[in-house]
Amino acid sequence: MELPHTKSVEEVLDHFSVKETEGLSPDEVARQRQKFGPNELPAEDKKSVFKLFLEQFNDLLPQILLAAAFISFVLAWFEDAEGMTTAFVEPFVILLILVANAAVGVWQEQSAESAIEALKEYEPEMAKVVRQGNGGVTSIRARELVPGDVVEVSVGDKIPGDVRLIKICSTTLKVDQSILTGESVSIIKHTDAIPDEKAVNQDKKNILFSGTNVASGKARGVVVGTGTLTEIGKIRDTLVNNEEERTPLQQKLDEFGEQLSKAISVICIIVWVININHFSDPVHGGSWFKGAIYYFKIAVALAVAAIPEGLPAVITTCLALGELTRFTRMKIGPSNERFNSN
Repeated sequence: MELPHTKSVEEVLDHFSVKETEGLSPDEVARQRQKFGPNELPAEDKKSVFKLFLEQFNDLLPQILLAAAFISFVLAWFEDAEGMTTAFVEPFVILLILVANAAVGVWQEQSAESAIEALKEYEPEMAKVVRQGNGGVTSIRARELVPGDVVEVSVGDKIPGDVRLIKICSTTLKVDQSILTGESVSIIKHTDAIPDEKAVNQDKKNILFSGTNVASGKARGVVVGTGTLTEIGKIRDTLVNNEEERTPLQQKLDEFGEQLSKAISVICIIVWVININHFSDPVHGGSWFKGAIYYFKIAVALAVAAIPEGLPAVITTCLALGELTRFTRMKIGPSNERFNSN
């Protein structure tokens, strides 16, 4: 049902063809369940740690570093016995840095997946519902609720779905919806229609949101949203979609990496080409091949030095520190901040 907060109690009941004292019939419940599915948030398919690790190398800069490490490793085999051990240090250090950055990326990805899974903790196990043939209010598993069900909630209950209030059975009804809106106090609810079609969740005083808790009072309402159609379900979908979409910052980093890689490639080629006349110098034993390998290694080393392999991790850290500083300043206040500076 679209914009249930703008509808009157009678309009909501007419839309679902349901009566407050009777509820849905078994046939209507079956049709609604077939249409909307179970009242639960879909379980997220967790990626393996190995897959997450490989995904950290999808960007251009890590791929260039991997290629540089491979080239350095191959060139190390052409060193003499004395310099071979030292030659293997460079590719080993490059790989060590890449693995460390990938480990940080995997940790961040797992934290995001944990946030999605944490939303399922707000789903209640049971719900009190009025249905035809049940002889009043009965308890059922919350996942069996469908839009149009008449539910009853009282103090201490967790709301099993997005519910449009139709009757308050106590003096007042207060709901703690801080998990959704961040409000620090319980909100007083009512059954009146709210005409504002663009009302935000904080202003929808006639809607009980899935996963929130009844702080005091008792009421009845009609389920208008289940599963991913609830407000908390929309948050879950947003988190999932954000994992697949690149943020503006990530897009800028990709563009920077592409431009940087082209510039580095050109510079490395120029460095190697301008030293062609020195390939046969006596310092290389008069061997043109050894001279070419030597200056090629210099070009590879230049590429490795120019690529900021820790750039994503550094940016993430800087953003986190900046946010922490802003929060600290807000908490201290302007006057205390001036006092501390003195």
